[in-house]
Amino acid sequence: MVAGLCALSLYTSCTEKKEKHEEEAKFLVTSPVKRDTSITTDYVSQIRSIRHIELRAQEQGYLEKIYVDEGQFVKQGQLLFQIMPNLYEAEKQKAQAEVNFTEIEYQNTKKLADGNVVSPNELAMAQAKLDKAKSELVLAQVHLEFTKIRAPFDGIIDRFHVREGSLLEEGELLTELADNSKMWVYFNVPEAEYLDYKVQLKKDETMKVDLLMANNQLFQYSGVIETIEADFNNETGNIPFRATFPNPEGLLRHGETGNIKMTVPLKNALIIPQKATFEILDKKYVFVVDENNVIHSKPITVGDEMQHLYVVTEGLEVNDKILLDGLRKVREKDKISYDYLEPDEVLSNLALYAE
Repeated sequence: MVAGLCALSLYTSCTEKKEKHEEEAKFLVTSPVKRDTSITTDYVSQIRSIRHIELRAQEQGYLEKIYVDEGQFVKQGQLLFQIMPNLYEAEKQKAQAEVNFTEIEYQNTKKLADGNVVSPNELAMAQAKLDKAKSELVLAQVHLEFTKIRAPFDGIIDRFHVREGSLLEEGELLTELADNSKMWVYFNVPEAEYLDYKVQLKKDETMKVDLLMANNQLFQYSGVIETIEADFNNETGNIPFRATFPNPEGLLRHGETGNIKMTVPLKNALIIPQKATFEILDKKYVFVVDENNVIHSKPITVGDEMQHLYVVTEGLEVNDKILLDGLRKVREKDKISYDYLEPDEVLSNLALYAE
């Protein structure tokens, strides 16, 4: 009797273990889904002012006065530097005196010509001499004006390369001026992504992009892609894009870096969870379940990647059934028992299935 009870207990225990094992061996299966979606791609970028120029001395002389400070915002036409003007003022006065003298000569010659005392040629010579003197005066005035360096546009003054009292040569660098009202952000796009962009973008349509700054914060204003350069770089296979961003608060400065986030729409993309894939020698595979519940590994080509998702371009059809979990617990041609999950249910719980 005791032996019978032990045998019954052992049989019951084995049966429970077998049923438990069968329950544990049940897998989750789903299918790819086709839908319109979009992907966001990051590109390393360089931020530039829409206008960033060098301010150089246009005349030789001592730097007499600096009227602004480094980092100061200046208005168009504002006086920035003054080169000692004494020499150029003297040249202007000399030119003015020459104009006065030749004006008197011309008037005297004209009176004589009106009385037929001198020939018309002599009057023409006096007129030419006066015109030359006036042009010399204008030139002296230009040289004098060049001793005053003014801001050609609104902007921010950069670091000074000279100080008051410096002896300047013509063309010597004084500082830089940056107009940061708008910013140009340059980034390089691979050839394949450039072609996708051009195919999907309609004529005269613009694409908005976002800027992730160096502090990992998203810039509050969106930019617009306005320009694509003419040629690809043969060494990298990339082509430069340029996006323009408004910068009303002046947060962005010339020379900063960041990441452009460009969102590209995808039509009828075939999507699967990343969790349903595995890699062998840098190639991605999925387990496909056939009509007999037998699994077979199948290589796939991934076109784009999103959070928890892959966009498959080759290797799968929308009606295929793929193994969602337990990929490490099965082998090629294993027969499995599974529960089927609708693709929409899987997509709505991606974070859960990604664990």
